[in-house]
Amino acid sequence: MKNLVSTTPEIKELQPKVLVGVKKEVSVLTMDNVAHWKSFMARREEVVNHIRGEYYSVQEYGDLYSFSNFNPAAKFKKWAAVAVLELQDTPDGMDVLELQSGLYAVFIHKGMAKDFSSTFQYIFSEWMPNSIYELDNRPHFEFLDERYLGPTNSKSEEEVWIPIKSKNL
Repeated sequence: MKNLVSTTPEIKELQPKVLVGVKKEVSVLTMDNVAHWKSFMARREEVVNHIRGEYYSVQEYGDLYSFSNFNPAAKFKKWAAVAVLELQDTPDGMDVLELQSGLYAVFIHKGMAKDFSSTFQYIFSEWMPNSIYELDNRPHFEFLDERYLGPTNSKSEEEVWIPIKSKNL
């Protein structure tokens, strides 16, 4: 798997986080991540107490979204956000998302954004079915810090956080 630093994820327990950002309802067919992020980044300094250099690209898929019967027209919520140390005034046009604690499989995707689908496909069609975990219905997200060099940079790295729980065997 050429875009994964390792095909075996690190299993991490997420501590609760409060994010502030711009949320849109999209599908794989309609999302424009570059425009979404540009609009958010132009306003990120309006978010009081945000943690500098840490960004979250969050997907809220909900109960009805299916990874096994993938439908590119299925709708989900997409966020461009930052974590805050303490929630204060939320800027107009932005929303608050509280990430609850829970178990996550964390992969490192290295490469351009256009190659992300192969990482996603590996996680859901190879790693997940062969692991001791199943998908949990919580937000998925990519964590972007100084390792992320932009969507067209082949040296960009981002952490891919997939919510998991132990399979009921």
